[in-house]
Amino acid sequence: MAKKLRTRKHKVVLNRSKGGDAGITFMLVVLGAFMFLPMLYCVMQALKPLDELWMFPPRFYVMKPTFANFGDLFSLMNTSWVPFSRYIFNTVFTSVVGTTGNLFFSSLAAYALAKIKFPGRNVMFQTVQLSLMFHATVTTITSFVIMSALGLTDTYWAIIIPAWGTSLGLYLMKQFMDTAVPDTVLESARLDGASELKTFWVIAMPMVKPAWLTLIIYSFQALWNAGSSIYIHSEQLKSFNYAIQQIVAGGIKRAGAGAAATVVMMLVPITIFIITQSNIIETMGSSGMKD
Repeated sequence: MAKKLRTRKHKVVLNRSKGGDAGITFMLVVLGAFMFLPMLYCVMQALKPLDELWMFPPRFYVMKPTFANFGDLFSLMNTSWVPFSRYIFNTVFTSVVGTTGNLFFSSLAAYALAKIKFPGRNVMFQTVQLSLMFHATVTTITSFVIMSALGLTDTYWAIIIPAWGTSLGLYLMKQFMDTAVPDTVLESARLDGASELKTFWVIAMPMVKPAWLTLIIYSFQALWNAGSSIYIHSEQLKSFNYAIQQIVAGGIKRAGAGAAATVVMMLVPITIFIITQSNIIETMGSSGMKD
């Protein structure tokens, strides 16, 4: 006798016992709570008065919650000789332009390496893989010499252009292009008269939506959290994170403002992740295709 399939809302679901579902749900809740603890601790720290901030051992709850730390933070921001709106603009501009360019160039290069056969493409991709072994700190001097020679130091481009050429983005997109974009689909588009650029934009890019959503999150977070840079010397061009670091560096009396600044800095990346995470999960589950 065939075993009856379980259904939920008229859809067939995994044929697993209710106990197994409960166990997996419990495990996911525990893991989710564990991963949420650092964010909860940051929020609790920002709501603590100064005397509670230095209690030992530290506590995950607040006895006398206050928003005075946020008030102190904005008061310190208003006393800066460079308007804080300028710091915010610098960070938003470099983050948006850098992320957009990174996605565009990484996707184009990944499509060429994965789906267009030309001499030397394997060597190029091996070079990209090799570059992943080197941390940005190792190449700092070389990058500074190049930026100085090009006359790009103390400009936005000194931050944006290196973000456009990150190896990780190219590697991620290329791997997804290999597995999620069938060659037969591209060949069909070419036979129908589609140009290579249209095939890339209309056919390939929707199929690798999980990859470029992940790349957007990773790239934006890296640029948003960037602090002081060796390429930028003018105070008017420095980032919001740098300004926050300067406030926190004022000593123990600014610990509350520093805790509030941590919450402010993490709000934007978390918001972007919340907006895109449902799309990532949905497309991850439905992106597999067979020839």
